[in-house]
Amino acid sequence: MIFYNAQKKRTLFIVMTEQKLVIYNTLTRQKEDFKPINPPFVGLYVCGPTVYSDVHLGNARTFVSFDMIYRYLVHLGYKVRYVRNITDAGHLEGDRDEGDDKFAKKAKLEQLEPMEIVQKYTNGFHEVMREMNTLPPSIEPTATGHICEQIEMVKKILAKGYAYEINGTVYFDVEKYNKEFPYGQLTNRKLEELLEGTRELSGQDEKKGRLDFALWIKAKPETLMQWPSPWGPGFPGWHIECSAMSSKYLGDTFDIHGGGMDLQATHHTNEIAQSQACNHTAPVNYWMHTNMLTVNGVRMSKTAGNGFLPGELFTGNHPLLDKGYAPMAVRFFMMQTHYGSTLDFSNEALQASEKGYAKLMNAMKTVDSLKASATSTSNIKELQQNCYDAMNDDFNAPIVVANLFEGVRIINSVNDGKETITADDLALLKTTMQDFVYDVLGLKSENSNTANDKALQGVMEMILSIRKDAKQNKDFATSDKIRKELEAIGIQIKDSKEKTEWSF
Repeated sequence: MIFYNAQKKRTLFIVMTEQKLVIYNTLTRQKEDFKPINPPFVGLYVCGPTVYSDVHLGNARTFVSFDMIYRYLVHLGYKVRYVRNITDAGHLEGDRDEGDDKFAKKAKLEQLEPMEIVQKYTNGFHEVMREMNTLPPSIEPTATGHICEQIEMVKKILAKGYAYEINGTVYFDVEKYNKEFPYGQLTNRKLEELLEGTRELSGQDEKKGRLDFALWIKAKPETLMQWPSPWGPGFPGWHIECSAMSSKYLGDTFDIHGGGMDLQATHHTNEIAQSQACNHTAPVNYWMHTNMLTVNGVRMSKTAGNGFLPGELFTGNHPLLDKGYAPMAVRFFMMQTHYGSTLDFSNEALQASEKGYAKLMNAMKTVDSLKASATSTSNIKELQQNCYDAMNDDFNAPIVVANLFEGVRIINSVNDGKETITADDLALLKTTMQDFVYDVLGLKSENSNTANDKALQGVMEMILSIRKDAKQNKDFATSDKIRKELEAIGIQIKDSKEKTEWSF
């Protein structure tokens, strides 16, 4: 079968197993064969950031995970339209339409216009995504850029009887909707269970039901961000934007919707309800969710005081961090845990990933200098197939990483003269390593071809020359001292008959 890889602009001939790509579907709580609605086209929507503050690490983990998923779908030859929104209006502090507008509150604190807040943190989000080497989405729509679409969707839901308007605010009628469609299907909970977990309405509440949520919110005179509507000046509720924008760009029913698991119970549940009420069709075939983060085994949160931002992780400017970690080492760390599993941060785990990442990148350099032989001592086709099997099993990146390190072992063994490899197998090994390290996992060499790299290379060549002279003069004490002191700072020396190599 022939697949086209959009990143490399070349045709790939990939030997695939009979095993198809399977995806764990949150909606059905089981793995399912992936069957796009209109192959080879795939519609992918991921809930993006609310840009009133710096993107937090949990968000970054979600976007890196879906970047890997996007990359693999493209690698297989699918033509993916990847939509990731920017929430720049309508997000109140409480999920149940309570509290202040996040953008207005931050704008007042910093004495800025709300759109200055939006631009500032959108720029910051894009910078973090660039450092993490994520590909940009096909479309990155904003809530404020789609007010008309949201108003039209609210009008349709009202016309079909699943919403009601009170004093300029439009609410979704959850109990009426639930009579025809299971409102809690995404979390596998019945309406009665959900109602038990909510407080009784107070006398000041105007909505009819405890679970009802706002589609359009009446603006106060002092509200900074408001737009005209059939119900008076106001602004959209948080949930309606994703329903309106996903249907506009991907259709009333599309293939994959992703986000963090924290969005399941409220945001994604309400998305399903809105879209189903409006279009009378299920909006998404496969729901996918990334899991939460912990730090030293404790859930990362503001209240626990153990949360840090991506920028703090990169610089080490946080009391819980021993040092800063390069963005690619962090991305590699994330790839070692399945997107659906809890990811635990610790200095020990990050430092181990840092060493593993360096070892992988060194092997990627070494593979280009390997010499072919008449026979192969390793099964490279099996190695490649193992990588595909892992990715086909719900994008199991940790298993891919384990197989890539088998590739690292082969590369180093061939380089040391302990194993041999034919020219055809060497070409396949290079392709396999490049495809999965760079194209699928989205890793790259940190600071490649910089002045610092060249300077370091020069210094190491000088040190190894001094060590070589010492060995030739039988000054083994100096030779051993150089080796030990380099090892103490994380630089390994490897001697062979032909040359001496160094690596981190």
